Amino acid sequence: RMSRHAKRLRDQDINPCLAETDATTKCMDDNNYKKDMCTDYFLKYKNCRKFWHGIMMQRKRNGVKPEMPSAEERKKILESMG
Repeated sequence: RMSRHAKRLRDQDINPCLAETDATTKCMDDNNYKKDMCTDYFLKYKNCRKFWHGIMMQRKRNGVKPEMPSAEERKKILESMG
C-alpha cells in the first residue's frame, strides 16, 4: 500500500516531473545505483523541477489557482514554447 505522500508523487497533476523521476530511478536500478552513471538523468530531473517551480511561483504571485498547472495545462504550456 502506498502512503498518501507516495500517491501524490505518482499523480501526474501534482508531479510535473514524473517521467524524469521514473527515468532516473530506472537508470539507478540498471546501473547498480552508481550515481555517476546517471548524471544526465539527475540533471534533466533538476531542470524539470526548476522550470515548473518557476511557473508555480509566477502563478502564485499572480493569484492563479491551482499554483501547479494540471498535466493537460502543462502540455499546452510546453507546446506553446516549441
